[in-house]
Amino acid sequence: MARVIAVANQKGGVGKTTTAINLAASLAVAEKRVLAIDLDPQGNLTSGFGLEKAPGLYDALLSGTALPPPTSTAIEYLKIVPSDPDMAGLEVALAAGEDREFRLRAALELQRENFDFILLDTPPSLGLLAVNALTAADSVMVPIQCEYFALEGLGAFLGTLERIRTALNPAVALEGVLLTMADDRTNLSQQVSADVRSHFGDQVFRTSIPRSIRLAEAPSFGKPVLLYDIKSRASECYLSLAREVLDRTGKEGRP
Repeated sequence: MARVIAVANQKGGVGKTTTAINLAASLAVAEKRVLAIDLDPQGNLTSGFGLEKAPGLYDALLSGTALPPPTSTAIEYLKIVPSDPDMAGLEVALAAGEDREFRLRAALELQRENFDFILLDTPPSLGLLAVNALTAADSVMVPIQCEYFALEGLGAFLGTLERIRTALNPAVALEGVLLTMADDRTNLSQQVSADVRSHFGDQVFRTSIPRSIRLAEAPSFGKPVLLYDIKSRASECYLSLAREVLDRTGKEGRP
């Protein structure tokens, strides 16, 4: 059965979609069967793999029925469900629906046996799409940028996660906190990293993701950084993150 990991943070600009794209690719090169689902109406995960938005996800979530057939990518073990052109209207459409927080969980059921990991890329908000992801997930990976307000935003999100646990999904766990856009040359980045690790201990991944021009360039070519520049430091870091995820989840194999 697949482990369903939501990559989520209510704050935008923290590297959430970048992490979903590149973690999915890194797990797939370890020959783990990976499905990445683009729940963000902006569709950046979709374009980050060089694909176009496609219909199907909107109807599946509106009705709680099976997901549309996943789309293959340039990486053998990796498939995605692209964002739907109508996704921007989904939260309004779901607003009065019964069991509206559980539509994604229901839609995922038929796919869990087909994959080792299902990664959910969520919008930078706490609307119904993000709540559906947290309700469907086994665990949550929280990327946070190495900046001044990181701890404040992380505390707020973990409070939200606890409310989801209480009301909707008692089993959802914290997969880990991921430090992104790290720059060890600056005192601020070093201090934020030290503070987060001091507060959250081994809940923080050992791997942090650096600021990287190659990582920023890759989506414009419709590729994860592994396919854009395998020798870059960012590629090495995402492979290292994948190894940590495999260790934490008990899944065998190494990228």
